[in-house]
Amino acid sequence: MLDPLASLTDAFTSFLFGKVETTRLPVRTSTGQAQAVYLPTAAPGLGDSGVVIGREVYSGKGYIYDPFQLYGQQLPAPHWLVLGESGNGKSALEKTYVLRQLRFRDRQVVVLDAQGEDGVGEWNLIAQQLGITPIRLDPAAALHGGIRLNPLDPAITTTGQLALLRTIIEVATGRGLDERAGFALKVAHAAVISEFGSTDGNGTTLDRQPVLTDIVEQLRHPEAESAETMNVDIDDVRAWGLDVALVLDRLVDGDLRGMFDGPTTAGIDLDAPLIVFDLSHIDRNSIAMPILMAIVGVWLEHTWIRPDRKKRIFLVEEAWHIINSPFVAQLFQRLLKFGRRLGLSFVAVVHHLSDVVDGAAAREAAAILKMASTRTIYAQKADEARATGRVLGLPRWAVEIIPTLTPGIAVWDVNGNVQVVKHLVTDIERPLVYTDRAMTEDGDFARELAAEAAAAERAAAALEAGSSSESTVA
Repeated sequence: MLDPLASLTDAFTSFLFGKVETTRLPVRTSTGQAQAVYLPTAAPGLGDSGVVIGREVYSGKGYIYDPFQLYGQQLPAPHWLVLGESGNGKSALEKTYVLRQLRFRDRQVVVLDAQGEDGVGEWNLIAQQLGITPIRLDPAAALHGGIRLNPLDPAITTTGQLALLRTIIEVATGRGLDERAGFALKVAHAAVISEFGSTDGNGTTLDRQPVLTDIVEQLRHPEAESAETMNVDIDDVRAWGLDVALVLDRLVDGDLRGMFDGPTTAGIDLDAPLIVFDLSHIDRNSIAMPILMAIVGVWLEHTWIRPDRKKRIFLVEEAWHIINSPFVAQLFQRLLKFGRRLGLSFVAVVHHLSDVVDGAAAREAAAILKMASTRTIYAQKADEARATGRVLGLPRWAVEIIPTLTPGIAVWDVNGNVQVVKHLVTDIERPLVYTDRAMTEDGDFARELAAEAAAAERAAAALEAGSSSESTVA
């Protein structure tokens, strides 16, 4: 029931001042003016200095990322982990990222190219475009003048050589080197280094690099003086080193013959802006791959990384060969810690995180993952996405969206700043990125992805063009 006093008051007010309520008419304005009324909101970006990756999906903002610019401010470490199933755009991201980084004069990139078709690695086309000859490690070609990398290269310190020899043996046998075998290896290595640091019987200085054949020979025929220093019988030293000699003999006379049993090939240009190690001729599932990773990693540590203020990127495809081997992972842990002080960004590309976190090197893998402050995750199945989210500490919304991602779109986690990013490829980059070799799992996918990228760019252009048109806001 209405209050008689309130009704009387309303009637008197209306009589004196007219109707209190008014009807607002629609206002015609432009979208540009309406932006002041309906303010857009978006997550903060990573700054405007560095390499353009693409667009943040929800806000449409440009997404810029550069570990060297962010290091020390938003990033505790410049290392980067890229995850995702095949055919979702990891390869395209890696290649465009490297091409864009090389626009800066103080950048240098090394790529371990483990995939390929038609007898060449998938980075071959980019290398050709830049006038670079890939370093192709091929056991067959090594016997006929191919590329060799010497684990006993004088450019590597004596300590580094011995550590590398131990790692080669441990990777090949799948177990740690026991004390007796380790002593025999140390004795043989010391004898070889001493021999090549002195003169021969005629007083002539030996002018070649020591090689693995010299180590094998010393293991089979150790010198008595070396045994006497430890009060050990010479026959015992020979017996302790026999298994080590047999393992190293594989690199000298076995299926890996030619690649590591001679002086390092002259003419390898370590000052080139892009250095590509083509490993496509090596069986990715054989023991040869982690051995190669170890040798290349240590060789680069001692010959490539220098305190010259250059910013270096070390990109490793099929990186589970590193993270899944405890012995190789330990070497790379040291490389990552050492390289951080000298401007090194390590980029590891892995299909599934479960390949490494449940493997034999779980502890070492966890340490390497912890050093990777940037994580990019492409589409994965729901179970894999949940496992990845638990290991990397991703927010729930990001875990839920990973299985729904389309090719070219990924979740980026940059030290807790999590955004969904659409990677964009320019017309100039597209012929170098979308090739059949670049997507070995499906030759038609490259063309489909290129068409999708072009359609997305056209749609974005149309959206921007329409933003200046007039619209009605009630």
